[in-house]
Order: sequence, then structure tokens, then C-alpha cells
Amino acid sequence: MSDVDVRAVSDAELSGWLRAAQAGFLQPFAEMSDEAVAHLRSRTAPSRLLGAFDGDRFVGTFRSFRQEVTAVGGAPVVANAVSGVTVAPTHRRRGILSRMMSGDLAEAKERGDVLATLISAEYPIYGRYGFGPASWATEWTVDVARSGLDPRWSGPEESGARIDLVDGDDVRKHGPDLFERFRAARHGVVNRDEEWWLRNTGLQATPEFPWQEPFYALYRAPSGQVDGLVAYRTTNDEWGPSRLPENTATVLGMTAVSPAAERALWHFVCAVDKVLEVRSGWLAPDDLLPHLLPDPRAAKVSGHADWLWVRILDVVRALESRTYDGSGTVVLEITDAAGLAGGRYRLDATPQGASCVPTSAPADLALDVRELGEMWLGDASVARAVALGRVVEERTGAAVVADALFRTSRRPWCPDMF
Repeated sequence: MSDVDVRAVSDAELSGWLRAAQAGFLQPFAEMSDEAVAHLRSRTAPSRLLGAFDGDRFVGTFRSFRQEVTAVGGAPVVANAVSGVTVAPTHRRRGILSRMMSGDLAEAKERGDVLATLISAEYPIYGRYGFGPASWATEWTVDVARSGLDPRWSGPEESGARIDLVDGDDVRKHGPDLFERFRAARHGVVNRDEEWWLRNTGLQATPEFPWQEPFYALYRAPSGQVDGLVAYRTTNDEWGPSRLPENTATVLGMTAVSPAAERALWHFVCAVDKVLEVRSGWLAPDDLLPHLLPDPRAAKVSGHADWLWVRILDVVRALESRTYDGSGTVVLEITDAAGLAGGRYRLDATPQGASCVPTSAPADLALDVRELGEMWLGDASVARAVALGRVVEERTGAAVVADALFRTSRRPWCPDMF
């Protein structure tokens, strides 16, 4: 392992880092454009862009950046977002990822970040670093003809509401405020900075990733306020044997802050002329979509997977940052092999607020920090984890108490890949 050096990447090495990261994600191995290098430089602090070097060759990549995650109840929590993680196939099983990850998490802890996050490309890797899948995503494919929706539908049902096709300028104007309202109301959502809106409306395209403009539609409530936005692409050259169009619309993103906006935008996409199939893109597993259709069976699950992974770095701040619908007390014995967040903690929770403090009282539940990450956003069943042998119930009935405190009425959702 001494032949591999893990360190921060210099400005002159940015192009090499990008090439190595692209190769790690099975993208073409080629020189990176000046635009791509400038983009990486602008969005990553130098100390948080790491490379593993065998001589002068990149054999591993790693980056992290500041992020905010919406906790249950709406509070933004500072997180260390991990991305761009690769290890060359020639250098696996040498502890390279462990060295990059351990140093980055230690620095995040020192900075005072409450947790770390990532989107896992491979499930088995990240549990050993204390990450657990805290949210899931589901994709549906809708057979429009079977959905029961009125194909003659031409607009929102509510008098005075409207849907407008818009362009990227309108999205940059209205999207950020709409998204801030959305993320304040839905736990699991991560923040989007100005650079996100530029990149996702085509103003930061690079030769490696040429831009294809999608369709955008805004939903305006009767008051005129923008309450919803959808981006989608369509095929336009698919014709069936009888020369009838059989095109597909693929939703790239849906943001809605009211059920009325969500219902109207899905109805709109399903009513686009010449479209017989709608692919929803990744959505929360409890999204309203299937049940907005008169025939929910017209929406088939075409994908389901873990999504946002969470690694708790500060147990006290993590548990005090979120809200709880009920009242109760539970003592948690947290094991953390990295030594960052282990210990025994007493959580006293009420709808008015929560207190979490270190304690020497007997533990009610014993669990790894990974399981705490899964529980934090309210999606994981503690009783199920006990049955699986991943949580130990030291006091009979403690799992039921913990589930009543931690579980949420809606499942968490992170709409972004990073």
C-alpha cells in the first residue's frame, strides 16, 4: 500500500482527475475540455478533491462538498456530500478507498458537519464506512391508453390555474424559489445552488456532455403563483405498424408544492399528443402518481432501488435537528468502527422538541451507526431491523417505541443525483 499516495489534487492535475473518474464510471477515456476542468475547479474546494497516485498515474478519485439535507420537520442540516468515488480495477483490495474515505470523514467531523451523504453505485461498499440507505426511489412506466385519463384534457381542473410551456430562462427565474419551498416541506431533499440551475438548463454544457434541451412546463395556481414544474423529453420518430405514432415521454424532474399542481402536471404529460407511454423518472416510492390515474394498474414499476445514503457524524445534533410526531424516550447504544459517532445516548422526544444527551443508563437498543443513518429520515423499520438481526433489542418493546418516534407518514425523498 505504500506505493500509492493519497493526497489533494493540484490545479494542474484536474484534467487527469476527470479522466480517471470518467474511466471509473465506464465513460470514454479521453482528454477533458477546458470547460470541464473549469467546471470542476469552480465547484470543489481544493482540499476536498482527492486522488490516489501510483507514481504519476491516478488510480483513485474522491471528492466531497458542502450540502444541506432537509431533516424530518423541515430543518436544513449541514452534510458532507461524497461523490466521484473510483478505484482503478488494477488497484482494488489495497485499502485505497478506505484511506480516502477515512480522511474525508474525519475532516467532516472536525468541521462540524452533522452527517455525510452519497448515492451508492454499488450496494455492498459503503456500509462498512457507516453509511446506510436512508431513502429509496421508484420508477413507473405508464400505459397512457390504459390509464383512464381523458385524452381530450386541455388544462388544470381548477378555475384560473394554468400550465405554460416555458424555456430555460423561465426555469432559472422561477425554479429556485419553487424548489426552496419544496425542500422545506419534504425531508430527504438536498439543496441546489446556482450552479445546479445553470448546469441543468444548458448554460454549463461541455463537449463531453452536450446539451439537449427538454420541454419545460410550469403550473400556475389561480393566484398566479408558480406551484409546479416538470421537465421532460419525448421521442419523435416512433411509428407503429399502422403508421400511428407510438412515442414515449420521459420525465427528467417533477417539482410540485401542492397536490393540485402534481395532479395537473402528470395529467398534462400523459395528455401530450402522440405520446402513448410515459416514463416517470425516479420518484419517491410513495409518490402520488399511480393513484392519480383512474386505473393505477396502468403504471408499472420499472425500477426500484436504494437512493440517498446517510452516515451520521454527530448523533446529538442529528437527532435533535429533526422533529417527532409522538413522545417517548429511548436509549441507543451506537457502535462506530471509525470512532466518529459511537456511544450511548438518551433521546427524549416530544412534538415540541427533542433532547439527545450522552448517558450511562442501560441501553434499550444496540445498533451500528449504519442503522442509525437508515433510521434518521424515518424510512427504516426498527422492528424489521431487529428481526433481521441488525439491531439488538435490549429492552422488550423498545423497537416499537423507536418506530413510533422515528417513522414518518410520508417516505423521504431525494430528487437529485450527485
